[in-house]
Amino acid sequence: MKLWFLVILAPIAYFIVDRSIKGKTNTPVWLCWLVIMMPSFIWTAWSYAFGEEQPLPLPVYLFPLICCPLLYGWLVQRGRIDKIDPPPTPNPTPTPKEEEAKPVLTEAMVKTPPPCPINSQEEKTLRNCFPWNIYYLQNIDYRAQAIFCRGKLKTIPEKAYDEIKDNVEQAFGDRFFLIFQESFKGKPFFALVPNPEAKAESPEKLQTDSRIAFAVSMFLITLLTTTVAGVSIDGTLFEELLSNPGLIVQGLPYSLPLLLIIALQKFSHYFVAVYYKIRTTLPYFIPFPFLLDSFSLGTLGAIIQRRAPIPHRKALFDTAIVGSLSGLVIIIPVLIWGLSLSEVVPLEESSAFNIQAQNPRLSFLLSLISKLALGSALTVDMGIQLHPLATAGCVGLFITAINLMPIGQLDGGHIIHAVFGQKMAIAVGQITRILALLFALIHPYFWVWTIIMWLIPLVDQPALNDVTELDNKRDIAGLFAIALLIIIVLPLPEAIGSWLNI
Repeated sequence: MKLWFLVILAPIAYFIVDRSIKGKTNTPVWLCWLVIMMPSFIWTAWSYAFGEEQPLPLPVYLFPLICCPLLYGWLVQRGRIDKIDPPPTPNPTPTPKEEEAKPVLTEAMVKTPPPCPINSQEEKTLRNCFPWNIYYLQNIDYRAQAIFCRGKLKTIPEKAYDEIKDNVEQAFGDRFFLIFQESFKGKPFFALVPNPEAKAESPEKLQTDSRIAFAVSMFLITLLTTTVAGVSIDGTLFEELLSNPGLIVQGLPYSLPLLLIIALQKFSHYFVAVYYKIRTTLPYFIPFPFLLDSFSLGTLGAIIQRRAPIPHRKALFDTAIVGSLSGLVIIIPVLIWGLSLSEVVPLEESSAFNIQAQNPRLSFLLSLISKLALGSALTVDMGIQLHPLATAGCVGLFITAINLMPIGQLDGGHIIHAVFGQKMAIAVGQITRILALLFALIHPYFWVWTIIMWLIPLVDQPALNDVTELDNKRDIAGLFAIALLIIIVLPLPEAIGSWLNI
């Protein structure tokens, strides 16, 4: 990477980071920017220290690429600003003496528990929201930012949540979010959390145009970075691209299908969220520095920021699985087409970490698709010199596998949470981490997946109704998604490889 390009990229990245985290975290913008730019700094320093002809070693290329984005997410989450404040209790107009006493009262309030979010009359109204034949309310527990209502469930969870939710909305309007969860002892309870946007004029309409413009700008920048990254697949040097800008067209067979895959996945998330009336932002593509002398993906995918809680586990499941699996509609045809245009090369040439000369046996699913596309040309001793189209398909398959990992707030974590519940999802995530570590000790290939899993938090945010279980069709679809992850991540078994002669 040339130094002048790094100078141009740095302020663009700072602007993007500032827009992404402003008002959401106490972590300094410069620190988040430094972390997200660190791979570029490391790779540029390597090029100047050892020469552009010297290829990047696997650790120098891989670890910054994986660790820095995850560290960025951890920093943002660690300094996250809690915007949910208890709603103000109605008080009479203060007298002049009370106005003078405000500094004293404020100082005293720091040392005392926060005030009850509802008064005694409103508590009676709240109790009436819980019919005894639906949910027998036993006690109300007031906390700083929630009202916990504990008792005994008398009917099916879905019916109880719907009826009590309607009662709470009739009594308090949009003043509270109603959350329905299970305690660690397995007993369902309700919690009322103040809605920070209750009866407030939403600024979304005023900001719609600017957000659309920002999303389009991010897409265009990502189109540039992925297209230039695609040029490097054919071995085009930086100087050649500068002298002949028309060569940038060579990167389109890589960038266009890759962005189409990512766009389909993220817009699937977006439209399912719209269907369930979950407020979200448009998909924001994330550009990534490209290296003309060493291949780079050109993008870190895209993100969608959810601005409202998920209503129930069914919505959580549908949003996750539709977004993850929709990309396969394009990934599979792109892989078959791209692999048919690829060249078979001796395996020794593809043994190093090189995404353009791939050993398909590292993935069970990729092996099957490669054999389908290349037929008898792919034998035991051969690897694949990937066509740019096939490279885009492989990257899309890699992104799908990451999304399907049953960890935390990834799509796979959402799916496990929706199918088995939040407690089981945490346990499955921890078991998956341990298994990945054990596999990594056996084969170095698994270190990539292990690092990703151990850097992602285990806990996923619950849905408002986190008790009502899914139907059988969704349970089966969830198991299919996990099976798909396994055949993408696990290498080709030797027995099947011998049978297929690959």
